[in-house]
Amino acid sequence: MACDQTRPWRDNVRNRLSPHELAYCGLFGAAALLLPVLFHLVHLGHVFMPMYLPLVALAFFVKPLPAAVTAFLVPLLSGAVTGMPPFYPPVALFMALELAVMAALIAAVVTRWPLVNEWLILVPVLLFGRVLYVGLVYAFSLVIKLPAGFMAGLSLLGGGPGIILMIIVVPPVARIRRGPGRSGADPGRSA
Repeated sequence: MACDQTRPWRDNVRNRLSPHELAYCGLFGAAALLLPVLFHLVHLGHVFMPMYLPLVALAFFVKPLPAAVTAFLVPLLSGAVTGMPPFYPPVALFMALELAVMAALIAAVVTRWPLVNEWLILVPVLLFGRVLYVGLVYAFSLVIKLPAGFMAGLSLLGGGPGIILMIIVVPPVARIRRGPGRSGADPGRSA
């Protein structure tokens, strides 16, 4: 009888998450776990935000829920396994929230308007994400009695090169979803 109660939940999940989406989430999630390790080997991890690249790109390939869940879980998993990002100060949690919101927004826009130019989606969402992250840093700095303006400013400036890298790299990767000769609509993304 207990199996009958869980079955509607499992059927609902199956209807929402296609095999393609599951594969994309796994592939981009694994890349988001590996890239920071490689970037940190040459001490460029914090500057170029390598975890963001695959998770932001993922949002162009899947629906909002799987994009947001993957983007939320990967920084927490990475923090638990590698210690990067750290849990205190709560960088892992702030990144998880920022990435989940950005991924959900990008995926929602792409699902609703699949032909919109990738840069028109990406740039405003990245800026919104940075504002969210800086706001979280500012609020936490106030709580632990650090100079909030200074800490928030450092967070804002530190993300600049990573934002530029994402603006350069993500749109060409996102265009792959359209494929040659396709209109931009992805049949797997229909709501």
